[in-house]
Amino acid sequence: MTRIPRTELDVFPLCLGGNVFGWTADEAQSFTVLDAYTAAGGNFIDTADAYSAWVPGNSGGESETILGRWLTARGNRDDVVLATKVGYAPGFEGLSAANIAAAADTSLKRLNTDYIDLYYVHFDDQTVPLEETLGALNGLVEQGKVRYLAASNFTAPRLAEALAVSAANGFPSYVAVQPRFHLLDHERFPAALRDLLADKDLACLPYLGLADGFLTGKYRKDGPAVDSARVDKVAKYFTDEGWAALAVLDQIAAEQETTVPAVALAWLLAQPTVTAPIASARTPDQLAGLLPAVDLELTADQVAALNGVAR
Repeated sequence: MTRIPRTELDVFPLCLGGNVFGWTADEAQSFTVLDAYTAAGGNFIDTADAYSAWVPGNSGGESETILGRWLTARGNRDDVVLATKVGYAPGFEGLSAANIAAAADTSLKRLNTDYIDLYYVHFDDQTVPLEETLGALNGLVEQGKVRYLAASNFTAPRLAEALAVSAANGFPSYVAVQPRFHLLDHERFPAALRDLLADKDLACLPYLGLADGFLTGKYRKDGPAVDSARVDKVAKYFTDEGWAALAVLDQIAAEQETTVPAVALAWLLAQPTVTAPIASARTPDQLAGLLPAVDLELTADQVAALNGVAR
């Protein structure tokens, strides 16, 4: 386990993403993956009230509902560090005080719990004063509905401003940030944001660490077509740079006698401020390919080789 700085949350170094629950994994499949994850020692699960509103016929909240049913069935709520988000679900857009209060209560009901361990604002909302947003989040903490606060998809300047507003008003501040970050994309985790996290002792909990599945190695330049709901998103990595990155991952996976996705996630864990990358799995077999990342120690030369292909 590793501790999220400035909290009492001890988490598994690989956070299980809940975006597939209610999307590419139905309830029974989701339960199977969740059981396999906790059986392997995992305790850190990430979802959002918006998951999975993009699926035809869904309206958002499907992932939270499945998680709530699983937590109830297993009776293990206090053994799980549960993270969810606010501000992006249909009908609950934005970060006004009224919306945050209503969305939090809706999430709690779906999750069948009376508290959320880590509550993210899903996206920055510059139409609402930070004082209003952070004041509403402070209210949730004071009511015991939320333990700690975090921010997703924030720039360094806006994060710095939010931290200053929290300090000036005596509000609890964000303890973690969730940027999009993987071997082929540093755009959402620039040096300024990394430096700010290091300076303020905040955790980085990156999402899309496997580039929508490209860095699992299942897509190959001359290989067969892959049946995946994400194939349209993955196609942008079918470039010389992408194939070169896979070649390096293949080599290191062979040297370490492990899986390609484990190497990609271990590279993230080797980056400053990264506490636990987020990755999802729709089957226990997929999960088994991710879990070795937790104990995988890349050599300095291997990290340097991956840094060399990182965009």
